[in-house]
Amino acid sequence: MLERASYYGFRALVVLYMVGETLKMERAEALTIYGWLIGSLVFSQIIGGLFGDLLIGNKKSIIIGGIMQAIGAFSLCIPSTTGLYLGLFLVVLGSGFFTPNIISNFGKSYLNKTKLLDSGFTLFYLAINLGSFLGILLIGYIGETYGYNIGFVLSGILMLISIIPIFLSKEKSLDEIEKNEFPLSKRILNILIAFTVVGLFWGFYEISSIRTFDLQLQLSEISTLDIPSHLWQSINSIFILPISMIAIILWTYFYSSQFFKLMLGFIFGVISFGILFLIPEVPAEQHTITFLISLLFLAISEIHIAPIIHSILTKYLAILISLAFLPTRLISLIFGLFNDKLYENSMLGLKIGIIGMTIIGICLIRYIVWNKNNLNTNYN
Repeated sequence: MLERASYYGFRALVVLYMVGETLKMERAEALTIYGWLIGSLVFSQIIGGLFGDLLIGNKKSIIIGGIMQAIGAFSLCIPSTTGLYLGLFLVVLGSGFFTPNIISNFGKSYLNKTKLLDSGFTLFYLAINLGSFLGILLIGYIGETYGYNIGFVLSGILMLISIIPIFLSKEKSLDEIEKNEFPLSKRILNILIAFTVVGLFWGFYEISSIRTFDLQLQLSEISTLDIPSHLWQSINSIFILPISMIAIILWTYFYSSQFFKLMLGFIFGVISFGILFLIPEVPAEQHTITFLISLLFLAISEIHIAPIIHSILTKYLAILISLAFLPTRLISLIFGLFNDKLYENSMLGLKIGIIGMTIIGICLIRYIVWNKNNLNTNYN
C-alpha cells in the first residue's frame, strides 16, 4: 500500500513538474516522456523478475527496488533535466524490481493453502487501490500546495518505509512449498488462457473507458448528487474498496475455481457495459444513478479478474508475473490504433466491449465444463 501510494503520488506530480516553472517543458514533450515512463515499466519488470527468480531472490530484489525508487524520487528535487531523467530512470528500474517480486513473495505465503490464494490476492489488490487513491490524494495535494519537491521527498520517504516490513520478514523457501500436482501441459494451458483472457479484459476495458470518461465529464456538470468534481475520476476505486472486502471474506470461506471467477468477471463486465449502453449519447441528470450502477458492476467485474491472474501465476515464478503485463500492453496497443474512430463514436467501443466480453465469457464456460468432464472421466 505504501509503495503504491509513493508511486502514484509521484506520477500525479511528475507531468505538472515538467511543465512547471522549473523545467518549463512543452505539454506535448512532457506527455511523451510520461508515455515512455509508463511503457518502460513492462520491460523493467521482466528484468526485475529475472533477477528475483534466478540471481538474488525475491526479497533482495524488493529491497533493492524500493531503495532505487526512493533515490529516484529524491533525484527529482534536482532542478534540471539531468535530475529529471536520473529520477525517472531509477523509478522505472526500481519499480521493475519491486512489483513482480512483491507479488511472487506474497503469493508464496499461500502456496500451502491454495484455496486462500484468491482472497489473499484480493486483499493485496485492495491494498494497491487504497495506496494509489491515498497517494494521489495526499502527495498530489501536498505537491501542488507546498511545492513539488516536498511531494517528491514525501514519495521517497513512503517508499523507504514500505520496505521495512519486507526487510524484517523471512523469505519463504521453495522447498517449504507443496509441489503442484497438475501435469506440465495443463499448467502451460492455464497460463496461456490466463494471459489471453486478462489481456483482452483490459483491452476491452480501455476502449470502453472512452465512453465512460465522456459520461463522467457530462454527468459531473449536470448531476445534483453533490459529488465533488475531482471524485468523479475516482468513483470506480471507491466502489472497489468495499467490494474487495466482501470478496475477501466470501472467498476465505466459500471456494470456487479461479476460472469460474474469471467467467463471472466477464459476465459482470457485460452487464456493466449493457447498462452503460442504455444511457443516451447526451445523458440527462436522471441517468446519473444508472451510470453509478454500471460502475458498481464494472468494479465487481474487475475484482473477479485483476487479482485472479496473480493468483494463477504465483504458483510459478516472478518472471511469469512480470510477463503477465505484456499481453495487456500488446492488446491495448493494437486497440489503440483505432482510438481516433473510437473518440469519434464512443458507443462503438462499448459495442465491441459487450460483444468481446460475451464471447470470452462463453468460451470460459465451455472450458470449465470441459475441465469438469475430464475430471469426471479420469475419476471414473
